This record gives sequence, structure tokens and C-alpha cells, in this order.
Amino acid sequence: MNKTRLFKKTLVAVTVSLASQQALAAGFQLNAQSATGIGRAFAGDAVIADNASVMARNPAAMALFDKTELSLGFESITSMIEVKDAKYCGTTCQVLPGISPPKDANVDDAGDTSIAPNIHLIVPVNDKFAWGINAYTNFGTKTEFSDSYSASEYGGLTDVKSFNFGLAGSYRLNEQWSFGAGLDLVYGQGTMKRVASNDVAQIGGMDLINVDEADGFALGFNIGTVFELDENNRFGLAYHYSPEFEAEDDKGQKIVLPLPDLLEFSGYHRIEDTKFAVHYSIQYIGWGSFDQIEFDNLSGSPLGSNYNKPYEWQDGWHYAIGGTYYLNNDWTLRAGYMYDTSAQDSLTSVSVPDSDRQWFSAGFTYHIDSASNIDFGFTYLMGDDVSVNEATANPNYDPTNPLAGPENLSTLSATTHADAILFGLQYSRSF
Repeated sequence: MNKTRLFKKTLVAVTVSLASQQALAAGFQLNAQSATGIGRAFAGDAVIADNASVMARNPAAMALFDKTELSLGFESITSMIEVKDAKYCGTTCQVLPGISPPKDANVDDAGDTSIAPNIHLIVPVNDKFAWGINAYTNFGTKTEFSDSYSASEYGGLTDVKSFNFGLAGSYRLNEQWSFGAGLDLVYGQGTMKRVASNDVAQIGGMDLINVDEADGFALGFNIGTVFELDENNRFGLAYHYSPEFEAEDDKGQKIVLPLPDLLEFSGYHRIEDTKFAVHYSIQYIGWGSFDQIEFDNLSGSPLGSNYNKPYEWQDGWHYAIGGTYYLNNDWTLRAGYMYDTSAQDSLTSVSVPDSDRQWFSAGFTYHIDSASNIDFGFTYLMGDDVSVNEATANPNYDPTNPLAGPENLSTLSATTHADAILFGLQYSRSF
């Protein structure tokens, strides 16, 4: 792999260190397009089209509206990250374990809370064409460990944000088929800081990584289609190409945000002569391209100006199913369940905790009048325990020279566990 491509494995991947507020999906995907989606675990979200937020999942679904639609809201994401059974072993610990035993490196809660706003607008031009614009975030994480954390080269500060600004159009071919496409302008910003602990020989207390507010822009795109079997049954398919782009901080340190491509299939079926509908989604997330991290032009790091860290992630999947109950003209109730597969394969890491996850979701819509409504959604996300082992390699290691020191400057073994609570509030209106 060439150097340019390696750069494209950097910022977002790195910046999920030790506690993914990513917590919302495996890897560090942040599902924050709508409160409605949170209330049904995003089951059927590429085709339900109950408000303008559907354009974030499938641009073709804009063809299902005959009036101008506006949705705006926010989501709160609280991650609860635990690092337990953690043992940190510095340089002396590895050379003389009887004299310097491993230190505890447990953390009760490495999570945080963040707010993600969103806005979506769909404007039908006629019975064939519609256009729309939106803004939301799809990836992000923030974690900050204490300066006194014993395994500081594995903790530190991690803060990343990505914002998606979209412009899309749709075309209705006939009563069954609609198509759509859009462009995504993505802005990313991230900070990552790591300091070698005092237990690391010769470099204790030195900055390993100190990238501060690196940012950049990139362009992606999305395409989709909707097939309507009849007024109560429809299917949606959408593909999102996520860009890779270079980010740079004020010191000239370069990193690149790699974001995975997404492919989603959704179905919606309202049971005839009832108030109930069932909906589902299967989503593919292309995490397999995230094989390692590379930092370039690090300032004064003892690891060197170019530093690689392998991750070797695998592609991920979401499987979601949900139900909607149209109680009356004022209230719509919904619930959903999602199983979310881990992006990590055989190589696990404390610096990017991940696991298979389950979503338990519920929500409602209150119709203020025939043209406006308020949505609320809630999700409790449960992750699995994952055993991890990490090491910081000794750049001077020479197996033929005992004076060169041990193979690793330090090691860390632990079990990570990540849960999260999400809730969203949203206002929608037709014009």
C-alpha cells in the first residue's frame, strides 16, 4: 500500500480512541439523522418517508412527497465506556516483573455526552421531480482520560466530529419506480493527544501524538431507488460513497479521515385494514478498508514523524426490524430492535473499543395539526465484553543486543465494555 493510501486510514479511525461515542454503531458510525429513526432502531429508514429526514438515507424517497417538507431537531448521545481487568506493564515491568509488577489501568466511565443537530428540507417541483438539502453528522466520538491515567499512551484526549452537508434530487419514473442521487460535502475536525507514561524508559512524559484540531473537506455522493408495490408496501435501496480526505493542523501534521461506504436495503409493509406496519433494514458498512492508521509529520514524537498502527477491521452489518402503530390522528407509536456487528476482527484494541451491539428502541410522534408534528425517540444500546491486548513497539529493539531493551516499550491488557443512551427530539412541518 502506498503512502498516500495509508494516509487515508487516519483521523476518524484514530479519534475513536478508548471510547467510541461511536457507541451508536459498530466502528464509529454515528446514526444521528433523525429522532424518528432512533425510535425504531432505524428499521426501514431508507423507505418509510414519514418526514424529510428520509433523504439522508435514500434520496429516491424524496419522490414520495407531494408537499414541501421540513424537519429539524437534535440528538443526545451518552456513551458509557468501561475499561476493566486492565493491567499496564511499562518498560521496567517487562524487564524486571518481580520488582515492578503491572499497574491497574481500570476506568469506570470513559464515555461522554454530545449533541448532534440535524435539518432536512425536501421541495417537490412537480409530480416527477423533487430536490432537497440537509445537514447532519454521521460519524463522531469524544473521550478524555485523566492526565494521571497510568497507561497514558493508550488514553489521552480524543475528539472528532464530521458534518455532512447534502444536496440531492429525485425523479419519479412511473407509479412503481423512483430514483435519486445527491452530493455530500463533508467537513471533519479532530484532536488526538497521547503522552508516554513515566514507566516508559527514556521517553516517559513525552508527547507521542499531539494533533490539535486538524480539519478538512471532502466530497462524497449517494444514489438510491424506491419500488412501490402498492400504497402499503414498498422497498428502498441506497448506496453512500464516503470520501477520504486529508486533514492538517496548525503545526503541519497531516492526517486523513477514512469513512466507510454504506449500502442499505429497507422494506415497509402496512397491514391492510389495520393500524399496524412492520419495517426492516439491512445495512452494509465497508469498514474493511480500515487496515491501519498512519500519522505523518508528527512534531518531535519519539515514535518518528511517520507512525503506523494496524487495526485490520472487517466489514460490518446492521440488521434492524421495527413496528409502527398508528394509534389515532394525534399519536403514532413505534419500536425497533437492531443487531449491529463489530468492525473488529481477530485484532482488537483498547484504543478503539468495539463489539457486537444490540439496540432497543421506542418512540412516538405527536401530530400538532394536519401539517406539523413532534417526534421523540429513545434507544438503549448494549455492547459485549471484549478482551484486548495492545503494545507500543520499541523502535530500537534488537534481539541480538540485550542493551537495546525489550521488544515493547509497554503493554496493556484489558476488557472493554461500551453501552450508550440516545434520545432525539424533532419538529417536522409540511407546506
